[in-house]
Amino acid sequence: MFLIPGFIISLLTFPGIIVHEFAHQLFCRLFHVPVFKVCYFRLGNPAGYVLHEKPKEDWQQVLIGIGPFFVNTILGLLIAFPAAAAFNFHDDSPLNAILIYLGASIAMHSFPSRGDAESIWKNLEGKTFKKILVSPLMLLIYIGAFGSIVWLDLIYGVAVTVWLPNLLIKSMA
Repeated sequence: MFLIPGFIISLLTFPGIIVHEFAHQLFCRLFHVPVFKVCYFRLGNPAGYVLHEKPKEDWQQVLIGIGPFFVNTILGLLIAFPAAAAFNFHDDSPLNAILIYLGASIAMHSFPSRGDAESIWKNLEGKTFKKILVSPLMLLIYIGAFGSIVWLDLIYGVAVTVWLPNLLIKSMA
């Protein structure tokens, strides 16, 4: 497999990292969970983070943790959709390439990180039944995190920004 150092991927896809952290912060705000510190982007591991108070409800921590999956996927699709439609009409302008890049870089950071999974899991300390309930979700998060080694995040980003819009456009025709 072709390996690129993480900081280079972070530099190339920084819009996705920023949106990922914004999504965590957005869900904190939606649930009135105080946020102590936000780092939208940095060269390091992690490339961004949101430090917040423990939510009152366990399900809120789960949604804060997986919030980027929904926000990044939807935003990546919305940004890339006009460009994908234009490509179908053979308009390969630089603006369309930029929109596809932005959409893909945002969508490829949809997967919650291992840190997000650890935060969800730690919040459920001593709650065995709830841990059993969220175990399939944890498995999916870890598959996504480890899948980045084989470019699963990039494949997902391209699927959301190129394949899915084309599928939608063809179904509307």
